[in-house]
Amino acid sequence: MQLANALMRKIDNREAKIGVIGLGYVGLPLAVEFANAGFQVTGIDVDPKKVATIRAGKSHVEDVAVEEVAPLVKKKLLRATTDYSGCGKFDVVIICVPTPLRKTKDPDISYIVAALDELTKEVRKGQLVILESTTYPGTTEEVLRPRLESGGLQVGRDFFLAFSPERVDPGNQTYKTHNTPKVVGGSSPACTKVAAHLYRQAVLHVHPVTSTQVAEMIKLLENTFRAVNIGLVNEIALMCERLELDAWEVIDGAATKPFGFMPFYPGPGIGGHCIPLDPHYLSWKLKTLDYSARFIELASEINGNMPLVVVRRCADLLNQKRLSVKGAKVLIVGVSYKRDTADLRESPALDVLRLLERRGAKLSYHDPYNDQVRMDGGNVYRNTPLTPANLARADLVLIVTDHSEFDYDKIVRHAKVVLDTRNATRNVKTHRSKVHKL
Repeated sequence: MQLANALMRKIDNREAKIGVIGLGYVGLPLAVEFANAGFQVTGIDVDPKKVATIRAGKSHVEDVAVEEVAPLVKKKLLRATTDYSGCGKFDVVIICVPTPLRKTKDPDISYIVAALDELTKEVRKGQLVILESTTYPGTTEEVLRPRLESGGLQVGRDFFLAFSPERVDPGNQTYKTHNTPKVVGGSSPACTKVAAHLYRQAVLHVHPVTSTQVAEMIKLLENTFRAVNIGLVNEIALMCERLELDAWEVIDGAATKPFGFMPFYPGPGIGGHCIPLDPHYLSWKLKTLDYSARFIELASEINGNMPLVVVRRCADLLNQKRLSVKGAKVLIVGVSYKRDTADLRESPALDVLRLLERRGAKLSYHDPYNDQVRMDGGNVYRNTPLTPANLARADLVLIVTDHSEFDYDKIVRHAKVVLDTRNATRNVKTHRSKVHKL
């Protein structure tokens, strides 16, 4: 415990130097929190634009204000670099790199491995290494630990290793890194103790668990829970359509029960980095153990088909007006994956755009957070003003993202037909006959 106690003393005295690998939605807010707590933090990223932005005292992450970054850079508490060399000088290294899925829906941990290859060259005694990137249970012990121990150092004795899942919710104005409880699991009790002690300097509540695998599984449970329940209500919405019932009224009614029910809501699909991807890490891992995660697979199928359902509903509404999708003017309102954020990662709006594009619709969109949308095929759509004339010109107005700043009364008043996939028009009192729900 001598090395552990020495590192904790350095943490207490703010002498511990922290390196954060990956300066995206997870890494930059975390780096800012530790810098705010008085630590010297160096962010490492392969993207020179991100590094240059931070060095200029600015922020490329929506949830981190320039006003937070600039003073920290000026005080030299926050630095940024593209250079991995020198990781050995850090007392703490936190890995926050992306973990996408391959087209086969297998985990792609190449970014973790690339960071690890650089870190392995310089890992030293008394150092703490933490993985925050979302991944499958066993990654820390099966991938990180062998590489880090390959030089002869031993986890728990010579250096410390832990996993602490990120819990970033882009656009959330209530829960930020500082006040979102932090789960921490180490490769040994000493590893857990040191990592938890570190996070307590910057996070209000830390919840230690018995292993890295438990911490990895906790993250996947959180988002699998959401994915499966969203899949359930999306299927309920499809059932209600057949039964000619309002799914939103059904869910709101069920939500009046004060126990045993938690409301989830249907929509055009699921987006963001976590919910569409995380359950597949778990499903993939279980396949290696000859177990089929049937709930996960079914929820993924239902949620993944929702953009097709939206396009089918568009076609039905246009047919009622004796129009085909081909050549129809469709104005999409909102393209971010969730309200009040610019985040386009895995946004179902992009799938809807792609499907309507293939069917020959004349597309436009409005989103106050995104000036342009670049599709995989190379087409670029630019933000269209949400004017009465543009609304009236469209054959169909499709609400995909329910940004709070939209004037839904105005949208319904001037549009010919509205397909509302988010129940955003629930408080609109006039021209209700124009509105159709998912």
